[in-house]
Amino acid sequence: MGLLSKGLGSVPAWEAKMFISIHELELHEIQFSEHIKPDVIDFGSDVRQKTPLKTSGRAALISEHHGRNKDIEDIRLVGDFSTRLESRCARCLEPVQQDVKNSFDLIYRPLGSDAGVDERSIGGGDAEIGYYQGEGLLLEDVLREQVLLALPLKTLCREDCKGLCPGCGSNMNNETCNCPPQVEDPRWTALKDLRDKLNQ
Repeated sequence: MGLLSKGLGSVPAWEAKMFISIHELELHEIQFSEHIKPDVIDFGSDVRQKTPLKTSGRAALISEHHGRNKDIEDIRLVGDFSTRLESRCARCLEPVQQDVKNSFDLIYRPLGSDAGVDERSIGGGDAEIGYYQGEGLLLEDVLREQVLLALPLKTLCREDCKGLCPGCGSNMNNETCNCPPQVEDPRWTALKDLRDKLNQ
């Protein structure tokens, strides 16, 4: 898990929707339930959020033994999310919408607290570990990473998508072009025969 949040002071005010503060967590557990509108979180140029990102859960401090006579307090985030995203088909490049949802159980600890430590006990069971610096972290940063991780590695508009013609770029799902058929490289014939045998 690669998230590193630098704290509220390092982000523009319009991005700071929900800041999870260490100081507040020292007083009480934080419950959250948010509906985040499209375009508030930047998912990159290849992904668009089409519906509100719904999320709910809780944040709490957990104390962890970290070496001889040293305890650190980590932020534990437990919750879930759901939204609808639009991305491009990996074969024909047409837009594809898909519902994405998942749950998460995450641990964030102060940056540098693991320096020189080879073995450590995690108080959160199977929770993933990330790092923050400053006075806390932004829920939006956490959600951005978790939503992108929930996407499939390759999005297809349909399983039998024919893709684009390598010659003229036509979408082969919608039209038949007049490009000459490709001549198969004979060097791949042996591998193709082997694949066909393995699939029988």
